[in-house]
Amino acid sequence: MADDIPGFGNGEKKPILTDPPFYLPEFEQSYRYIIDEYAVAPKDIAIFMPCAVRKPYSQSPSHQLIRMVISQVFSEPQYHIVIFGTCGIVPQELEEMYPYAHYKYMLGKCKDPKILEDFLRIETDRVAGYLDKTRDTYKYRIAYCIGLFREALIRGSEKSGVKIDLILPTRDMINKVIEEGDCVFEEGSLSMDEYLGEFTDELIRFRNAHFNERYKA
Repeated sequence: MADDIPGFGNGEKKPILTDPPFYLPEFEQSYRYIIDEYAVAPKDIAIFMPCAVRKPYSQSPSHQLIRMVISQVFSEPQYHIVIFGTCGIVPQELEEMYPYAHYKYMLGKCKDPKILEDFLRIETDRVAGYLDKTRDTYKYRIAYCIGLFREALIRGSEKSGVKIDLILPTRDMINKVIEEGDCVFEEGSLSMDEYLGEFTDELIRFRNAHFNERYKA
């Protein structure tokens, strides 16, 4: 990566940040770099995925499952993965940029309503900023998320006026998991078979509806 990108080129060992990252100046600085300076390459589809505990995100077992599904439906030149959540919002190719590979925090374990409210407000603004920046960068936008991450994405879409064309899991599937499941988190995990199965089916349906044969994987 270029030396002028924050977090690259200096060879320094960076500390692991453990405070709620959405409050930290390092994340605001990196977010502003992405919004104000970074050139996002145009793609047919943006696919929004939540951040993960393991860093870099692409090494997370759940991300590897999700990416495997995506790669079976779309060809790599068609889509761009964008990570969002407690990290703010970051294109996949910057996942090793400081501070995105240098923090450890789980929003799901937080019970403080003020922190949760702050996260939703801050993340809504950051999602809206990215959607506005990339308004003409993508033809379509797909999201795979649950919980407060999903709520922040929906609110960010509404605030920016940029539509998310497909949000998964569907509300019906989430309700089914809540009713039937005995999960650590109320809505379960995105790596659950129920969610991944629906994700696969809906991506195929979306591909068939929006892309002709020569673009199919």
